[in-house]
Amino acid sequence: MKLEYFIAKRLITAKDHKSSISAPIIKIAITAIALGIIMMIVSVATGIGLQQKIRQKVAAFNGHILISNFNGNESDVSTEPISIRQKFYPKFKNIEGINHVQAIANKAGIIRTETAFEPILYKGVGKDYKWDNIKEYLIEGKIPNFPSEVSNEVVISQYLANRLYLKLEDSFNTFFMKEGENKLPNSRRFKIVGIYNSGFQEFDAAYILGDIRHIQKLNKWNEDEIGSFEIFVDDFTKIQEKGDEVYAETSSTLNTQTIVDKYYYIFDWLKLFDFNIIVILIVMIIVSTINMVVALLVLILERTQMIGILKSMGANNWTIRKIFLYNASYLILRGLLFGNIIGIGLLLIQKHFEIIKLNPESYYVNVAPVDINIWFILALNLGTIVICLVVLLIPSYIITKISPSKVIRFD
Repeated sequence: MKLEYFIAKRLITAKDHKSSISAPIIKIAITAIALGIIMMIVSVATGIGLQQKIRQKVAAFNGHILISNFNGNESDVSTEPISIRQKFYPKFKNIEGINHVQAIANKAGIIRTETAFEPILYKGVGKDYKWDNIKEYLIEGKIPNFPSEVSNEVVISQYLANRLYLKLEDSFNTFFMKEGENKLPNSRRFKIVGIYNSGFQEFDAAYILGDIRHIQKLNKWNEDEIGSFEIFVDDFTKIQEKGDEVYAETSSTLNTQTIVDKYYYIFDWLKLFDFNIIVILIVMIIVSTINMVVALLVLILERTQMIGILKSMGANNWTIRKIFLYNASYLILRGLLFGNIIGIGLLLIQKHFEIIKLNPESYYVNVAPVDINIWFILALNLGTIVICLVVLLIPSYIITKISPSKVIRFD
């Protein structure tokens, strides 16, 4: 083993090797490995990062699982109340993996200012609301305070604030329609204490968040009646499983729906990223492997005389093949080193400086998110090494066809 490694090392550092025709081919092979791992790291990190960010935003405004009245109404507007006195509230005791349950109610309305108006969805929340999900997107102000009396404080999106020419601490009127015909709308005046920007225009263009007691009064509900429950799970990959468990734990009058089912068009679109990532990984590995195969063949053909001498000294085919595989391993590791440094560096630059921007109307985010997962990166490197070396066993077989008597020449 030591002799094989020593010969391989001498083969790598030989001066004539560096000045031979194989030198540019070897550089191309190293560059291909480096570019391949850069593309793989960036594609996996950005693809997974985008998926996680969009899932996080959808869950921030809806929870992971929704419980509402089983009346066939798929609208976000709460029309029929649910009693808050449920066996699963405020905590599911029979299901593991659920970290929070909150009661909410939604009501459609129209914000009217002196210069503009916008339709909105007023999301009424209580003291059990998980504001941590919104704090991440809060760019101005604070979270509303809900004292014992009904609060007029609300959080509005930057998108709506700009369209309505509103700013922090401004007050505005919102009109809510009454049920039935020929009824004048109810009016409420709210004060902006916080402005958020999630970058998810579908939600930013609709939601304002305020006290749930306004909706209870507008709909003439009791204090213990709400519109629906939002549930958060620990592991998103188990959301369908937990959705089924939640459904089994609720009464027959209640319906359970996961955000994957409710926003199927978003999550079906996200699944395309998995396919794109797989395609990129396959293409990059194929390109890298082909370049390494060519480089190894050139090395073997250039060193046929050395191979003949080693065979005449008693070295078997596998021993000589390992020498060239060690050499190829060095080239692969060198390419991976450069590729990892550049790839991870690019991700860190994007993560901290947010250079690459995205259109939120198309991608639901303002900035290209990245997820730097060390385990994914290690798996990519290990997979590249294994696949390349396994494939390189094939061209190294040519060594067995080299005859010492034909390749050894004496001056």
